[in-house]
Amino acid sequence: MDISSAGLRVLRQIAESGSFTAAAARLGYTQSAVSRQAAALEHSTGATLFERRPDGVRLTPAGLTMLRHAHTVLASLAAAERELTGTVPRTELVRLGTVPSAGSVILPAALAHLAEADPQITVTTREGTTPTLIRALRAGSLDLAVLTSRPPHRPYDSELPRLHLETVADTELAVAVPSTGEFAGRTTAHVDELVDAAWIATPSANSEPLLGVWPGLPGRPRVVHSARDWLTKLQLVAGGFGVTTVPSRLSPVLPPGVRLLRVEGAPPEIRRVLVARLSGHPTPAITAVTRAVASTA
Repeated sequence: MDISSAGLRVLRQIAESGSFTAAAARLGYTQSAVSRQAAALEHSTGATLFERRPDGVRLTPAGLTMLRHAHTVLASLAAAERELTGTVPRTELVRLGTVPSAGSVILPAALAHLAEADPQITVTTREGTTPTLIRALRAGSLDLAVLTSRPPHRPYDSELPRLHLETVADTELAVAVPSTGEFAGRTTAHVDELVDAAWIATPSANSEPLLGVWPGLPGRPRVVHSARDWLTKLQLVAGGFGVTTVPSRLSPVLPPGVRLLRVEGAPPEIRRVLVARLSGHPTPAITAVTRAVASTA
C-alpha cells in the first residue's frame, strides 16, 4: 500500500471531527482536498474507510483498523522529527480534554496537584463537548478526557474502539439564583416554584435536553437568555436576569450575588464525573493524571 502521512492525518482528523467539512477547517485544507485525500486513502487500501451518514461521517471497521495503525505511524514520525531537530522533550506529555463544567474546578486543582507530585509530567488541555472529546480520544489526539453523564448513566455509545471509563465523583444538580429577590435567604425551592422562572440555558444538540433548565420541570420552561459560557450564565444570574442549573461542585467558584438552591418535590439529579481513555494498559503519566483528577474531583 502506498499511503502518505497526509492521508493518515486526514483520516485521523475526520475521525475526530465527524465530517469532511470540519476536518478541512481544522487542517487548513479545502473540503475538496480532504475529499481527495480520503478517496486516495480508500483507493490505496482497497477498502471502504468512511461511512457517510445523515449526522456526519463515521469510520467503518476497516477505517478503525487504519486509524489504529495511523496512531503508531504518525507518533513515530513525530518522534523522528523531534530527534532530528534536537527537540526531544524532557517531560512526559499528557493531552487532557474536559467538558466546561469540569474545567473550572477540577482542572486547576488537578494541575496544581501534578505540579507538586509529578513535575516531570506536562499536561496540555482543551475544552469540548462530550461527543467532541470522545471523537478526539478515538482519533488519538487526546490521551484522557474528563466527562460527565446524567442518569441512567448508560455507555456513551457503541462505537469502537471501546473506552475505559473510571467514575471519580458524583455531584448533585442545583439551581443557581440571585442572592436577592424571590429566593433571597433560602436554601431550597420546590420544583413547582420554578415553572414560571426566567431560565438561562445552553442550546442543546440533537435529542439532548436543554442544558440549564431543571430536567424534571413540570411545564414548559421560559428561556429568556441563551448562553454556553458558564461565566456568562452565572453573571446573568448575579445580575438578577434569571436562574440556571449548576452542578453543586461549582459552588467554590460562584460569583458574588449567586447562591445555590436544592430542588424539592422532584427526584435528585445526579451528575457523574468520569475520566475516559482508550482501553488498554495506560502509561504511568496517564495513570498519574487520572489519579490527580480523581483526588480533586
